[in-house]
This record gives sequence, structure tokens and C-alpha cells, in this order.
Amino acid sequence: MLVLLVALAATAVTDAGWSWPRPGAVGWVALACLPLVFRSRAPFAVAAVVVATELVAELVAKNTTMIPGASLVAVYTVASLRPRRTAWLTGSVVAVIIAVCGLRVSGETAVSVQALVRFDVLILVTAVGDAVRSRRAQLAAAERRAVRAEQTREEEARRRVTEERIRIARELHDVVAHHVALVNAQAGVAQYLVRTDAEKAYRALGDIKETSHAALEELRSTVGLLRQPDDAPPSLTPVPDLDDLDSLVESFRRAGMTVEVTRTGDRRPLASAAGLAAYRIVQEALTNTHKHAGTATASVTLAYGTEMLEITVADDGSGTAPPGLGTGHGLIGMHERAAAFGGTLTAGPCPQGGFRVHAELPFPSRPKDNR
Repeated sequence: MLVLLVALAATAVTDAGWSWPRPGAVGWVALACLPLVFRSRAPFAVAAVVVATELVAELVAKNTTMIPGASLVAVYTVASLRPRRTAWLTGSVVAVIIAVCGLRVSGETAVSVQALVRFDVLILVTAVGDAVRSRRAQLAAAERRAVRAEQTREEEARRRVTEERIRIARELHDVVAHHVALVNAQAGVAQYLVRTDAEKAYRALGDIKETSHAALEELRSTVGLLRQPDDAPPSLTPVPDLDDLDSLVESFRRAGMTVEVTRTGDRRPLASAAGLAAYRIVQEALTNTHKHAGTATASVTLAYGTEMLEITVADDGSGTAPPGLGTGHGLIGMHERAAAFGGTLTAGPCPQGGFRVHAELPFPSRPKDNR
């Protein structure tokens, strides 16, 4: 502001030639520059006060050589802070007013050099202010887009991490709950038989060995998902699906539970991930039956329809098991597995006793034959 005041004061001379600035003209210049301190807070009001002050100064001092510098700064501020239409309207009005007032004071024609210079300089300042405002808006928009893009990437990364964590937790729960329940049952059988039938006890211990080996393989395969790219490769154990249902059922039978399997309809394959989900649903349902109903008789029904596979696992409620409270993670996991593939799952007590789990998983859509 001080530099502008000194520069404008140097122009406050008489028309007769170079001389020291007149004190009155310098005072008017200072008075016109003073409102510029508040130009960012109230650009319109400051522009109006500055233009009015310079016009009055020109009429009083009769100095047509003085440059309207304060008006230039005020107009630039309006153009750089306000919308384009408002900026150009303000700049044009101020340019016309100052040019016409200069002509009235000097008595020159409308096409005089001085009038054209004043008009053109104010229009140029308006254009510069508008360009600065546009550039500032572009930079702000680019920064906002960058921030939104970064936030979107972070949210997507967090979402994927959460989904992967839930999926791995679900896998670990199913694997651990199933195999530990079987090992516990087989260990109980071996403990009972070790004094009465050594041969059967030996076979029970073999079943424990096989079950624990299968648990370790599945755990190794699941934990392998957490490895980094430069770690050793995970286990190559195939992902289980409904083709492995007989082996699953046999493991429960060896643990002392009666399981009946029924298949109806024409067998159709599910997608790989959906097959794993179906296998885990049956596995978790049978594990819950063994955990809460002990040696109850369970039935597994696979009904292959035209559009979806219906899975029903139920028990007659005749078995007994030590009382205990479950965490509910198994049922939550079964619901999530079914929902992940557009299916549904219901679970609850049967009217005649026992517990029933019913899931529906859609088959992959077949491509239409356009022949």
C-alpha cells in the first residue's frame, strides 16, 4: 500500500510540467488509497468509495494527468474475487465513468489518447483479475478432485481390507470349529475305548491324526492368503466344494454322529467360490449340530432345481451335549456366505424338535442360445 501511495503521489503534478507533487493532490491520493486496506472484505464498497474519491479529487484538483491507480487496484480486486459477469459489469462501468469524467475536466474529445488509455487500462485490469480468478478456481477444483480421489482410494482400500479380514476370519472360524469339534469327539471316543477295545481306540487315534492333518492343511491354505508376494507360496491344497461332501460327512460319522445325505434333481455345478460357500454352510451346520446336540441324527438334503440349489441341514434333537454358549459367529458366517452369492439362509428350531438350516444358492446364469 505504501509503494502504491508513493507511486501515485509522484503523478500528482500540474499540467505545466515536472514539479514537486502538490500537497492537496497528495492528500487526495492518500484518501483514495486508504479504503484499499479493506478491499478483500468488501470489494464492491471499497471500489465505490475509491472511484468516488478519485473523481472528486480530479474535479477539485483539476489534475487530469493523475493516474487512477487506486481505482485500478479496486477494480482488479472485484474481478479476482467475484463472478465473471459481475466483474466485467463493474469494470466496464468504472472505466466509462472515469473516462467521461476525465474528458469533462480536460475538455478533450471522446477519442483522445488520455480517455482511451484510461478506459483501456481499466478494461485490461478487469481482464487480468478475471483471469486470476479463473486460474484460482481451476487450481481449487483440481485440488478438490485430488482430495476426493485420494479419499476414494483410501475408502476403497479400507473396504477391501475389511472384506478380506472378514472373509479370512470366517474361513478360520469354519475350519477351526469343525476340526476341533471332531478332534474333541474322536478323543472322547478313544479315551472310552482305550481300556475296553484297543483296536477301536487305535483307529480313533488314527482318525484324530487325519482330522488334525486336514485342519493343518486348511489352516495353512487360509493363512497363506495373508502372505506377501515375496513370501513362500501357500499350500496347493484344492479348495473344498460339494464334491467333498461325502468325506466331510464320513468325518462326522467317525465322531459318532449319524448323518444321512439325500440328493434330488439333476446335479449341476456351482461356481468355484459358491461351491466353497455351500460346503462351508453344510460343514458349519453339522459342526453346530455336533456341538449342541451331540450324537443326534442329522440329515443333509441337496435339492438341485432349475435355477438354484437348496441346502437343508436338520437334526432330530435327540442327542445330548454339554451345555455351552456359542458366539454366534457361525450363523453370521453362513448368512454372509449365502448373501455373497445372491442367496438366502434361514436357521431356527424345528417345531418337532431339533434345529434346521436352510440355504438357497442360485446357479450361474446360462448364456442364451440365439440360434
